[in-house]
Amino acid sequence: RKPVVLKGMELGTCTTKWTIDYLSQAEGSKEVKIHVSAVPQMDFLSKNFVYRTLPFDVFVRRAAEVKHKEYFLSEDEKYYLRSVGEDARKDIADIRKQFPILAEDVQIPEYFEKEQFFSSVFRISSAGLQLWTHYDVMDNFLIQVTGKKRVVLYSPRDAPYLYLSGTKSEVLDVDNPDLEKYPLFVKAKRYQCFLEAGDVLFIPALWFHNVISEEFGVALNVFWKHLPTESYDKSDTYGNKDPTAASRAIQILDRALKTLEELPEEYRDFYARRMVLRIQEKAYRNDYG
Repeated sequence: RKPVVLKGMELGTCTTKWTIDYLSQAEGSKEVKIHVSAVPQMDFLSKNFVYRTLPFDVFVRRAAEVKHKEYFLSEDEKYYLRSVGEDARKDIADIRKQFPILAEDVQIPEYFEKEQFFSSVFRISSAGLQLWTHYDVMDNFLIQVTGKKRVVLYSPRDAPYLYLSGTKSEVLDVDNPDLEKYPLFVKAKRYQCFLEAGDVLFIPALWFHNVISEEFGVALNVFWKHLPTESYDKSDTYGNKDPTAASRAIQILDRALKTLEELPEEYRDFYARRMVLRIQEKAYRNDYG
């Protein structure tokens, strides 16, 4: 249950064929919805980006540029494509459906059974783009087809230090964090790797990751269900909704905390601490140290 970089994998012809010219010609002018940001660090919590639509071939060429003659926000804006299904609210991302010509060039490593497959997310990023720290609830491969990425990871056990809002961390700049605002962040143990073209990073479910594209690059993210199918939320199209049992438990906890509000502060504090001890006793792993 730890991240690992796999090198020398057989990934198909994508690693040699996927030039800017080939990508542009292969999928042509079909329209794609993209993120556009005036700053390199994209923040999903504050939504410091806008969504725009471009023909795929135009988008690819723009994303590969450092300065733009045509732009939405600024001449050095950053672009990011995260492919989605035909209906993003209902359909999963699957490169075979959204980009069928490119899908023929990819050989996905067979580390899971076919029936466990959940989604294959096609990603293109401008050089310098940094994505917010978050976790996913499914195991996944980040297949770096072209370009270079730096990935910073944090263990699930360090969740208390990452200032979470849902599945995402409020700490955007992991290299120069605001320690006055996020003092506990120094306790989170940082793991880091650099992905070259052709590398595959295994990201276990619940591991936090923050990704910087050091160059313009193309990647494929493949998610699969390593828990029984019924464990997952059926309405989850992105692979980031908590398992149904976890969601139920959080709802029950919220109701319990609401009930504690009926007590005076001194009693509320005492019984809340007892609840924490009970959770640690009943649910924490004892091999974490």
